[in-house]
Amino acid sequence: MKLDPNHAVVVLSGGQDSTTCLFWAAKRYGKVSAVTIDYGQRHAVELQAAQRVYALAKAQRPGVEWGAHVTAPVGAILQSSSPLVSENELEQYADYRSLPGGLEKTFVPLRNQLFLTIAANWAVHWGAGSLVTGVCQEDYGGYPDCREAFIGAVEEAINQGLGLAPDPEDPEYEYSVYPGQFCIKTPLMHLTKAQSVHLAREVGAMTALAFSHTSYDGQYPPTGKDHATLLRAKGFAEAGCADPLVARAFLDGLMECPDELRSPSDGSFIAEGGALLRSIEEAGAFLEEQGLL
Repeated sequence: MKLDPNHAVVVLSGGQDSTTCLFWAAKRYGKVSAVTIDYGQRHAVELQAAQRVYALAKAQRPGVEWGAHVTAPVGAILQSSSPLVSENELEQYADYRSLPGGLEKTFVPLRNQLFLTIAANWAVHWGAGSLVTGVCQEDYGGYPDCREAFIGAVEEAINQGLGLAPDPEDPEYEYSVYPGQFCIKTPLMHLTKAQSVHLAREVGAMTALAFSHTSYDGQYPPTGKDHATLLRAKGFAEAGCADPLVARAFLDGLMECPDELRSPSDGSFIAEGGALLRSIEEAGAFLEEQGLL
């Protein structure tokens, strides 16, 4: 089995982290494809966000060979009391300091394992040797399937299942990397949300983040208080820059202008703030032309 290590497949949910990973991959791989999973999630609006983000990445990174972006409709096969896949109420909190810690009630058992398996299947079908996912151990909301140990175990299992794992009888087993090995890359694994925001700026994902979706309630603008929305807001606040999604909501007349876009002295738009707003308007016009907005 021959896999191309220069072809990456991104697990693209349409959220902040996977959007950042898509642009990260576009800077490091010659070819990029993506898989989005439709599992009957309550916030199905993220499926549309994934399409928009992928279209923007293709338009903004013409030097990359862009492969397919597929949405895998697995249906409502995941069973859980999580409000993401049930009628249970989505918990709201006063602010991020009120988050209880530990395992969040939004956790869906083995969801990421299913996602990685499906995405790996598509990747191997396309001959891609790398899978990129936006899981994060630092700000992981208690989700055990976002930890490095879990990702390593899944990567090993995939290679075993494909017959690509190193031979334990090889005396150099601990150090061997076989040419055909399948790799799972996690660029956000040890980053805080604020550091993830800085990475998004570095890889040029900020405009696309205006069209991403994080809120578990599926609503735009992001005014809810679920833990995902609060952690996203906390990350941008600590990074000291405006969330492009909030900036887009401001342009749409749905939210107040983020303070980070204006000068504290006279309230005028700073150069970077004006540039972000213009880029969001241009991206919105492009997406409208493509029938995606």
